[in-house]
Amino acid sequence: MKNLLLGVIISTSVGFAQQAQRKLVWEENFNGKTLNEKVWNFEYGDGCPNNCGWGNNEKQLYTDKNHILKDGNLIININKEGDKYTSTRITTAGKKEFQYGRMEARAKLPIGKGIWPAFWMLGSNISKVGWPKSGEIDILEYVGREPHQVYTTLHTQDSHGNSVNSKKTEIKNIEEGFHVYAVEWTKDKMEFFVDERLVYTFNPEVKNEDVWPFNQPFFFIINTAVGGNFGGHDVDNTIFPQQFVIDYVKVYQ
Repeated sequence: MKNLLLGVIISTSVGFAQQAQRKLVWEENFNGKTLNEKVWNFEYGDGCPNNCGWGNNEKQLYTDKNHILKDGNLIININKEGDKYTSTRITTAGKKEFQYGRMEARAKLPIGKGIWPAFWMLGSNISKVGWPKSGEIDILEYVGREPHQVYTTLHTQDSHGNSVNSKKTEIKNIEEGFHVYAVEWTKDKMEFFVDERLVYTFNPEVKNEDVWPFNQPFFFIINTAVGGNFGGHDVDNTIFPQQFVIDYVKVYQ
């Protein structure tokens, strides 16, 4: 127990120290009345015809109506409307893209079987090389069918897009209140944190383009899916409506 506690203290100290050495280069505090479309793009519908089910057989339709900005928070509303589920998915593609640094968000999770919120990044070259060659950085994924668990994952061509480079971490109180989800990204490695607790490190010896596509700018995505291959096809319809609440997104370099 003493060794475990010491490890948590050390990892927390490392996280704070790394953050202190960096400068805040961009932040989104959601203080306006509407999303700034000079920063954010909306994605719509079910992904068809090019990416039906958003590549994961997800059930929701994305709209630009399923969100509000209130009290300095972005609130994504996930609803069941008749036989349809609606939600919001926004990106900073082509507008705010970053290479290396600390990327973090403070957020409060929606909960329930079938819910799947995420804070993640995709490589800016995805339109040219496709996925997973572009790379994907999943800073936060939570699936409601697995309470008290947080996923941090990297997708690459080498892993054929599968969740090989991944860690599932048990955090008992993760459904309660706000938590900070972050990645420390350098030219050599990725370190993932939840509330300054180091939960996963990716530091491959070989760093060719198939193993390490993380030497280019990436953009942010914030969304909540319903169902799907990862979220689970057995959705509890009694959980709706749900809300994914994001206090801020920050980038330190």
